[in-house]
Amino acid sequence: MNMGSVSDQGSQDPYQQLGLDDTDASFEDVQAARDRCLREVGDDPQARARVESSYDAVLMSRLRDRQMGRVSTAAASASEREQSVPVTTGLTAGANMLLSRLKSLRPYATEPSSSTSFMPTLRLAEGKGLLIRLALGTAGLLLVLLDTGAVELLLSLGTIGLFISQIRRGRRPLVSLGWSALLLAIGLALGGLLLQLISLPTEVLLNPDQIEAIPALLLLLIGTLLLA
Repeated sequence: MNMGSVSDQGSQDPYQQLGLDDTDASFEDVQAARDRCLREVGDDPQARARVESSYDAVLMSRLRDRQMGRVSTAAASASEREQSVPVTTGLTAGANMLLSRLKSLRPYATEPSSSTSFMPTLRLAEGKGLLIRLALGTAGLLLVLLDTGAVELLLSLGTIGLFISQIRRGRRPLVSLGWSALLLAIGLALGGLLLQLISLPTEVLLNPDQIEAIPALLLLLIGTLLLA
């Protein structure tokens, strides 16, 4: 039996794909050939999927031979061990590789957070993060003053921005979502109260929606700067 490298990539014979010249190779030899081929192809997902597919095809072929009575003594002796090995398709093998990579990833925060409870820690953002938050918040406030039709969109973007800001600073998603919705609601309530307390002169260019949105956007901006 010769277990060479995976050089015959164009061959459709799963035994040749694994570098096996002997169809009566033992189960241990088949597994060893599969492991060796996986080491040779490295992290190439397509090549690894081909190796796994060839390995599955070999096991299926040997299973069919056993069912039809065409088995050698060596193959029959490994029957129970092969049946205990789950057979996966090449697609499943690729999916398993993807899941393994995803499991190796961990959520991370670009800025450390000292709180994992619902109550946040108030800490001013620093460096580039502070500049980005200030620039986006100022742009949002200017747009709400200039464009009467963009109020709802800007409020939505501000809420999403606060949510993302908290996630990047280490807050849990559910807690971040709760604080984003809470600050938006408080801001809109303050805006509604402001409308009731003041009377708008006819020459004022701002409409009630804009005035109601300004406290909400300010509160969302403060949240992005301080909530951690």
